[in-house]
Amino acid sequence: MVEWTEQERSIISGIFGNLNYEDIGPKALARCLIVYPWTQRYFGAFGNLYNAEAIKSNPNIAAHGIKVLHGLDRAVKNMDNIKATYAELSVLHSEKLHVDPDNFKLLSDCLTVVIAAKMGSAFTPETQATFQKFLAVVVSALGRQYH
Repeated sequence: MVEWTEQERSIISGIFGNLNYEDIGPKALARCLIVYPWTQRYFGAFGNLYNAEAIKSNPNIAAHGIKVLHGLDRAVKNMDNIKATYAELSVLHSEKLHVDPDNFKLLSDCLTVVIAAKMGSAFTPETQATFQKFLAVVVSALGRQYH
């Protein structure tokens, strides 16, 4: 079980409390699909992913990016039991969608970059460390079904 300090809880709540989900979600997912093109294979039904511009302007990608970001709200609200919070999603991604669990880490890295760019100097080393700890716990929970 992961231990969270009150300061870490405050940092995570602060990040998510100030996020523009409609801006950050699509940018993070688009960045992942562009920088790591092999991740596109899971989005074949999402329409045109021919190039970076097509990915960035794809409404299905934008909608899924928003959905993913809102999915992280579940972890924010259940920081003491993230593993159980994502048990069902882990099964879905493992057994039905057959998503490579490494892709969760790639997306978390892209999300970190997008949020850091948005927050600017407010994304301090302490904020980054806490955010990456949070995402590592989420990634582990999502990949749990694969182990």
